[in-house]
Amino acid sequence: MSRKFGLLALILLSLCALQGCVTETTGGFNVKRSDADALRDYLKLATGYLEQNDLPNTKRHLANATKLDPSSSDLLAIWGLVYSREGDTNLADKSFQQALKQDPRNSKARNNYAAFLFANARYEEAYKQLQQVVGDTKYEARPQAFENLGLAALRLEKLQDAEDAFKRALQLNPNQLRSSLELCSLMLAKKDVLQANTYYRNYLTLIQFYNVPHNPRSLWIGVQLEAALGNKKNVLTYGKQLETNFASAPELKLYQQLLETLK
Repeated sequence: MSRKFGLLALILLSLCALQGCVTETTGGFNVKRSDADALRDYLKLATGYLEQNDLPNTKRHLANATKLDPSSSDLLAIWGLVYSREGDTNLADKSFQQALKQDPRNSKARNNYAAFLFANARYEEAYKQLQQVVGDTKYEARPQAFENLGLAALRLEKLQDAEDAFKRALQLNPNQLRSSLELCSLMLAKKDVLQANTYYRNYLTLIQFYNVPHNPRSLWIGVQLEAALGNKKNVLTYGKQLETNFASAPELKLYQQLLETLK
């Protein structure tokens, strides 16, 4: 009897040991998953505070994220945005490059790096980075990336490349405001007034829908388009908005010069 009891105890002990091993393994997996969730939450909070320009709280959450995974590509890219916001361009550049070294497929980080390069007048570098970004067909912000590529191409005076990029942006998302406006300007330069008019009407529809006000450039392009169409009344309407809202803008002087030629 005692022998049977001893054998039963041994079996139960073995089962408990096995169950303990399984529980430990499962617990370890849950901890790792929890860390990943925590990292994601910290980065989300950091991004939210950065959008509000609250750098102290942004850094606080980034510091917490760093403790979990200092090599995270997304983490390093957000640090790049922070350093850029603070004017530490060397640190920002280094952080973006580290982010892309950790994950070359991180298109969001690459697009933000391109924006940083563009803001620092490094247009050729920005253009090359954006060429890689738009090649990522799974990138959710691909239409914006094409628009950014077009803007970089304009700075480099690659007009046909700019036109192609803006058209791709609109093909992917017809609501790209800047692409419509820039294509209008490019079509005017090519004397394709009817096509320019189509793009500008689309732009006007979009700014009305999104309740976005005109800026000096959009008004100046409107002036040029209406002049090309021979609609002097509309020229004066856009010109009046320039005079009223943007008296110190260089576009106002361009309008006044154009007005002299229409007399």
